[in-house]
Amino acid sequence: MTPYDLVLTPRGLRFGGRLFPCTIGRGGISARKREGDGATPTGTHRIVGMLFRPDRIAPPTDWAVPIRPGDLWSDDPKAEDYNQMVRGPYAHSHETLRRADPLYDLVILTDWNWPYAVAGRGSAIFIHRWRRPGYPTEGCIGLDPQHLAWIAPRITYQTRLIVR
Repeated sequence: MTPYDLVLTPRGLRFGGRLFPCTIGRGGISARKREGDGATPTGTHRIVGMLFRPDRIAPPTDWAVPIRPGDLWSDDPKAEDYNQMVRGPYAHSHETLRRADPLYDLVILTDWNWPYAVAGRGSAIFIHRWRRPGYPTEGCIGLDPQHLAWIAPRITYQTRLIVR
């Protein structure tokens, strides 16, 4: 581990010398992640990108990518572009990135099952804001929006998400 790492602990997410309360997947933590199980996968996951809603927040970093209308994430294991960002209209199962609620106003992308996705192994482990304290995600890491905003600009090329 390095000081740049985001480390999930039983007490929260440790980063930058601070500990942040967080939520994890409704399926708990799993070493055998599968699509739809709601689990947060164990392992060391690289941070590979950041997305933000430009109509709601300022860019958190100079490398963050704006979420545009029609931006989606494929979660269909049968689709050729499974576990990839895609554009709508899209015929396969997907998740809308530009949501009416603020859940994905700021999204940190990990390399879980990416860039060469194995069908059914699970898609899109993001770090995003939580719905509310203690409310589980579908496998992602959820944070208080103010904490997420503090973390995002401090992420470096070396930052990893470590889940044990």
